[in-house]
Amino acid sequence: MTLIKSISGIRGTIGGKTADNLTPIDTVKFASAYGTFIKNRNKDKKEIKVVIGRDARISGKMISSLVANTLVGLGIDVVDLGLSTTPTVEIAVPIENADGGIILTASHNPKQWNALKLLNEKGEFLNGVEGEQILMLAENEAFNFTDVDNLGSYTKDNSYLEKHIKEVLNLELVDVEAIKKAKFKVVVDGVNSTGGIFIPELLKALNVEFVELYCTPNGQFPHNPEPLKEHLTDISELVVKEKADFGIVVDPDVDRLALIAEDGSMFGEEYTLVACADYVLRILGGGNTVSNLSSSRALRDVTEKHGGTYTASAVGEVNVVIKMKETNTVIGGEGNGGIIYPASHYGRDSLVGVALFLSHLANQKVSCKTLRNSYPSYFMSKNKIQLTPAIDVDNILESMAIKYADEDVNTIDGVKIDFAEEWIHLRKSNTEPIIRIYTEAKSQILADALAERFIAEIKDLIA
Repeated sequence: MTLIKSISGIRGTIGGKTADNLTPIDTVKFASAYGTFIKNRNKDKKEIKVVIGRDARISGKMISSLVANTLVGLGIDVVDLGLSTTPTVEIAVPIENADGGIILTASHNPKQWNALKLLNEKGEFLNGVEGEQILMLAENEAFNFTDVDNLGSYTKDNSYLEKHIKEVLNLELVDVEAIKKAKFKVVVDGVNSTGGIFIPELLKALNVEFVELYCTPNGQFPHNPEPLKEHLTDISELVVKEKADFGIVVDPDVDRLALIAEDGSMFGEEYTLVACADYVLRILGGGNTVSNLSSSRALRDVTEKHGGTYTASAVGEVNVVIKMKETNTVIGGEGNGGIIYPASHYGRDSLVGVALFLSHLANQKVSCKTLRNSYPSYFMSKNKIQLTPAIDVDNILESMAIKYADEDVNTIDGVKIDFAEEWIHLRKSNTEPIIRIYTEAKSQILADALAERFIAEIKDLIA
């Protein structure tokens, strides 16, 4: 079964049987639930508007058409941005004074997947309570479509590429002049999705020379679209061949940013946020930051270096955003290359990340590799333990928290144990009987050893 319903939306593989995959029927059903939810919370409004946009997946046009026409059938006005990015739709919702938004993208999943990612009237992801309401509406099929005289309208708007770039360039800490003077040369891997449109246009506006790699938005992903080291050998080689200053890699919906140093080595997804935060905190003279519990300790180190306070949130973008608002954070995000910069909007945005990183590099006047080497070096290990459905995972996690109560323990999302030189984060999956195990230490050997130690301890508990 490859249809996954959650509070953040619905995703699945295209084709197959209804309720088992993301078929046209499932798409219409879930779009109906979202549209009904939006109508229910705006009962006093005569006109309701929703913004939609999609990445370049092969199934994108089909899914987008189904969603748009379903909303129209509910009496909702639709503004369709067409080929777009997740952050572009996020900024468009408040600009359009819309009541919500839907991004048609399965993010870093392979090309056979697609999804509906759901936004509120602020252009931010729905919270858990709201998501549960939509799941209930879908389950009960509690929809009421409008008559022919009250159908919604449909408008295509292709202006948001320019609007998004203009918004980024107008950010106070984006040093446009310094970037233009630096005369950077970069390589861009857009994984044949909308990053291949948006990132080059941003670079043109900043007078950055670029070499395109997989920037044709046809949805034919040339490699696994998750921007991890093992998937990025082509751009690593091309950066060296072109003698570029660095490489830029984004995922299909352009909310995750990875960087390649001039020698072809990975800058590190975790360090995209660290570098951008270092720049923002340096210019502002300090400030608070947030990332999730599974993100690198390097962000905490950089934040404290600038006199700020670092706070960890539960995993998930909506949880990061909630904590950022609570702590008046100037920059935050997730260690997967997701930059959330409130001066722009509360959503992961690779365009903002690229502009802040270029500003940082231009002002520091150092190479990408030198900048990376200036940060504390940490190494991660990611593992999991397969369990049986009969095992009480919550009890295991509670036992580990009690056992290590003398350490710095955080239980807002599973159990995270911070030791002096390393940490481990244990989380249960909501969809299968496993415990995910994330560790970080000052060497890969130590990170792997910490994971193996806890795997052995958990196995002893369930033996």
